[in-house]
Amino acid sequence: MRTIEKYVFHSFLTAFLLAWLVLSFVLTIGLLVRIAELIVQGVSAHVIGQFMLIGFPETLWLTIPLSLLVSALLVFSRLSADSEIAAMRACGVNLLSVMRAPLLFAAFCTLLCAYVNNEIVPRAHELRNNLKALASVDTVIKLLEPGRNIDEFDKVKLFFTRKEGNWLYNLRANDFTQEGITRLITADKVLISTNGSDIVFDMYNVCIDPIDVGKPGMATMSRFTYVITDAMQQRGFNRKEKDYRFVEMRQTIAALRKGTAREDARPPEMMEGEPRHSVSPREPWANLTDTERQRRLSICRTLFNKRLVEAFAALCFVLVGVPLGIKTHRKDSTIGMGVSLIVALVYYVIIILATELQKNPTLYPHLLIWLPVAICGVLAMVLIPRNL
Repeated sequence: MRTIEKYVFHSFLTAFLLAWLVLSFVLTIGLLVRIAELIVQGVSAHVIGQFMLIGFPETLWLTIPLSLLVSALLVFSRLSADSEIAAMRACGVNLLSVMRAPLLFAAFCTLLCAYVNNEIVPRAHELRNNLKALASVDTVIKLLEPGRNIDEFDKVKLFFTRKEGNWLYNLRANDFTQEGITRLITADKVLISTNGSDIVFDMYNVCIDPIDVGKPGMATMSRFTYVITDAMQQRGFNRKEKDYRFVEMRQTIAALRKGTAREDARPPEMMEGEPRHSVSPREPWANLTDTERQRRLSICRTLFNKRLVEAFAALCFVLVGVPLGIKTHRKDSTIGMGVSLIVALVYYVIIILATELQKNPTLYPHLLIWLPVAICGVLAMVLIPRNL
């Protein structure tokens, strides 16, 4: 018995790995195109490497369930076509025991996908946007062109006549960082570099006019360091509900249900210590109207349940794919691929439709989004007794 189970699971696992590699390559083509663009722009290898590391895990929530579905259909349809299923039945082998190892593996994949959806994907989305900001800063440094006004940085405009590597010559900068005045900073030569998210200008033979708000005079100095702080953060993004991880989402839902803004239940961008320029404009929940609070609650609930439903696709696809694979009993693998495409399409279309209703709490979209799981459960209860 265990020999048969190992044989079936080995075939299942091999098909899964091959399908996963193919699907992962297809879904990462867009990432590869983006990386190629960054290489052309001259972005550093460090930033490009980070793009690759955080971009690949984001595809796991989709590639793992689809790979399980394809492998279940192909392996069990082949076993049926080669009469191996019939031979197992004739020998008194319980086919449910043959399904046990693939189902346990699918359950493990469900937990993995739930972790990916609730922890890795939100974090990767945040990191990717911050890396885009970092890449934009890196690109700006490399693509600074002499002889034109440069206004890519907030509250600073630059102009210089010549560039050699990271050295800029005859720099003229209009500084608007101090309210009420515009400072003119000139320098014979400048060495430009980065320090984290800051851009540092190490200036030589500098003239500043005026010196400060309280000092209207002009000052000259042989060397002066000028820093554009948080240049990356200036190109950052506002976090939304989809960027919340598991604990953050649960705290947000609990606080919205109570209509309060408890400190321990606030979204991360409302916590102390976060820079104000990265805060998305949110009213305290206690001041929201009941309609707006219910709408936000519905959005958070739907997104939270969506992550779980997408994770349960791994288990659902195996429960449905195994009996469907036995039922097709054709040697032509295109039959299994066609069936898997239809099953996956219906599953994810229902998720998309329910997600589109997330702003309408009267329709209970956070419950409707579980409909594909329920459908797969019913199909499994009908198909498994008939085909095993």
